Amino acid sequence: NLGGLYANGQGVPQDYASARLWIEKAAAQGKAEAQFNLGVLYYNGRGVTQDYATARQWYEKAAAQGLAVAQYNLGFLYYLGKGVPQNYAMARNWWGKAATQGHARAQIRLGALYEMGNGVPQDYVRAYMWYNLAAANLTSDGDMEVAAGNRDTIAIFLTSAQIAEGQRLSQQCQENKFRNCD
Repeated sequence: NLGGLYANGQGVPQDYASARLWIEKAAAQGKAEAQFNLGVLYYNGRGVTQDYATARQWYEKAAAQGLAVAQYNLGFLYYLGKGVPQNYAMARNWWGKAATQGHARAQIRLGALYEMGNGVPQDYVRAYMWYNLAAANLTSDGDMEVAAGNRDTIAIFLTSAQIAEGQRLSQQCQENKFRNCD
């Protein structure tokens, strides 16, 4: 928490180097949130030299503990090929782990993978399902509009039966608390 205060300049002058020192202490104790935050510092080059490979290492530690936001960020590294070779299948793997915890932005990203056929077979019904789930789970109006807009755009390419199937899959996924969604 002290590292977060320094990183955000809350109650103390903003100081990323001090933030890193305190966050490292918590990360060394195995705290997933601290490991994730250390990854963010390395990803953005705040208080440290920007280093995507080191960011990946910290994200992996937090992701292995089930932290959805770390899984989401790790998926992005694989999607963009930052600190790792670009690998859509690995992006799909990590976003899938986050999405099944209800991480709506990961659900949007999965929808995009299925829409484009990146790392998965192209499947507009699955894309519709993931976009629909994200639209239902987001609280930020801007993100919700993106998810709903993507869902509605993909619907143009679907028959009414396929839309109904996408909606059924969305409902089934929610009822199963995001288990076995894919």
